[in-house]
Amino acid sequence: MEWPKVLLELFDDPLLDGVRPKVAAPTADDRMATKLAEVKNWMSEHGREPQKDGNLKEKMMWASMMGLRKKNLL
Repeated sequence: MEWPKVLLELFDDPLLDGVRPKVAAPTADDRMATKLAEVKNWMSEHGREPQKDGNLKEKMMWASMMGLRKKNLL
């Protein structure tokens, strides 16, 4: 397909240099894979599973771990 000259000139306009297409939002599967990786990294760094009564970060990892276990992913 041949683009019209007017359209090509518009694309070359310096005002549009920073314009980029929207990045697709992460899917539920993407978020779940990210959480799984975070929990596994936490466990390998600490050598144990996160506990419910730990600091805030550990509590968050524990909650993520429990959610992943409910879905049989961990």
